[in-house]
Amino acid sequence: MKTIHEAISSEIVIKNSKFICFLIPLLSNDIDSYLDHIKNNHPKATHYCYAYIYDNIKRSSDDGEPGGTAGMPILNVLEKEQINHVLAVVVRYFGGIKLGAGGLVRAYTKSVTETLKQANYIELTPGYKIQLVFPYEDEKDILYILNNSWIETKEYLDNITYVCYVDIVIFDKLNKYSPTILDKCNIKKVL
Repeated sequence: MKTIHEAISSEIVIKNSKFICFLIPLLSNDIDSYLDHIKNNHPKATHYCYAYIYDNIKRSSDDGEPGGTAGMPILNVLEKEQINHVLAVVVRYFGGIKLGAGGLVRAYTKSVTETLKQANYIELTPGYKIQLVFPYEDEKDILYILNNSWIETKEYLDNITYVCYVDIVIFDKLNKYSPTILDKCNIKKVL
C-alpha cells in the first residue's frame, strides 16, 4: 500500500469542459476542510466530485453529476493503484457540451490518472504517531535515529518536542536508545 508524498494537481480539457484534479495526502479523515478550501478557490465551478481512501474508509461523491459517473470512477482509480490516505477532488467547469455517462466516466478517470503520473509515492508501513520530548543535547542522536521518518512539528522551549510518524523499527531504536525518552512520550498508533 502507498500514498502520495505531497499535494499535486493537474488540468485537462475535454470538449470545452475543464477538469482540475487535486490529490491531497490525508493525515486524518477531515475531508470537509479540504473540500471547503477547494470550493473557496473555485467558486464558479459546476461540480466538485471526489473520492478518498483513509485506512479502511472509502467514500465518493458525484456532486450532482449523474449517479456513478464521477465519484466511483475516481475511487476506482485510487483502488486500482492501491493508494491510501489520499483525497482526490476533481473540479469541473462545464463547457457547454454534454459528455454523456460514458464520457463522464472516462473524463473523471483520465483526470485522476493523469495527475497520479506526477505523484511521488511513499510506501505505507505500520507505525505510530508519537510525541518525543527530549533535552537539547539529545537532538543529534534523535535525528539520526529518526532518519527518514516524517517529523510533523518541532517545538523548541525548555526541551525539544517533536511530533512524528515512525515505523516499528524506528520505534524500537528509540526505545533502545533511551527508555526514559519514551516515558515522556505520548504514543498514538496511526496505522
